Amino acid sequence: MIIDGYECAGHPGEEDVTSLILIPLTRDAVSIPVIAAGGFADGRGLVAALALGADAVLMGTRFMATKEAPINPKVKEGLTKRSETDTMLVQRSLQNTNRVLKGTMAQKVAEMEARGAKLEELAPFISGQRGREVLETGDMEKGMLAGGQCVGLVNDVPTAKEVIDRIMRDAQEIMKRLGGKGAFQPLRSSV
Repeated sequence: MIIDGYECAGHPGEEDVTSLILIPLTRDAVSIPVIAAGGFADGRGLVAALALGADAVLMGTRFMATKEAPINPKVKEGLTKRSETDTMLVQRSLQNTNRVLKGTMAQKVAEMEARGAKLEELAPFISGQRGREVLETGDMEKGMLAGGQCVGLVNDVPTAKEVIDRIMRDAQEIMKRLGGKGAFQPLRSSV
């Protein structure tokens, strides 16, 4: 089961619950494998997700900025220049909240929603076709592109293998450091 928190790209649900809460709630509720999504882009996130009860992580935004991703290089490079605050929520008025990268089209949709636009008026601006145009052309003015808050952790465009190797190396170092230092050992009583 994939569970995505409020931090995720795309549709985080309508309750604004973060991965920090959703992952353990999901782990407690199901006995099947749990894949955590929303806010994960490095080894630190992987370790956190495992500690919260996930069996794996899904990293969409991080893998958009890899050499193999079939998207325009301008989009990949643009991701490396974004911060964690360069996303916004749109489509709330439709009860279909969508986290997208900030841009002209996303701002236009937000303004339309603020004045009460209905689906018929919003549809031409929120269609998936416009997002595909952004991915193909690299022109963020053509549409909206889903992107998670973890975009702030994306600062290069390596190969997918390099991303995976780095995540695993960093996660192993963190686990070794936490286990090796006895970070979670109970305090000894002097009594």
